[in-house]
Amino acid sequence: MRYIVLDTNCLLQMISRHSPYYAIWQSFQLGRYYLCVSNDIISEYREIIGRIANSLVAEGVTEAILNSPYCLRYDPHFHFNLIQQDPDDNKFVDCAIIANADYIVSDDSHFRVLRSIPYPRVKVVSLNQFFKDMK
Repeated sequence: MRYIVLDTNCLLQMISRHSPYYAIWQSFQLGRYYLCVSNDIISEYREIIGRIANSLVAEGVTEAILNSPYCLRYDPHFHFNLIQQDPDDNKFVDCAIIANADYIVSDDSHFRVLRSIPYPRVKVVSLNQFFKDMK
């Protein structure tokens, strides 16, 4: 079973029933992978989904995540600060490291810097690649 951290931009693409990536959301609900989150990640999910859709949708999605037996919660106490270009993205990196996640799923170019950092090693895959791997 895979352990992943999911960037907000990818979650947004997965939650619409009309999205080609909706099957990934369904796969989470069916337990095909574990989603690793922190309080900071959940807060960002709520904020961004609330801004793009509305607060009701944001609450529904985050509650579905938190109430799932396939959601694993972590509380990073150490901050690695590996992404300098957009420090806000570090919440995903910190969670991935302490969760020993297989990878972060993100299409955000700021995560590319992680390829050049030998330790701690954090793998990043695109949403499209994750989708292909789920098949």
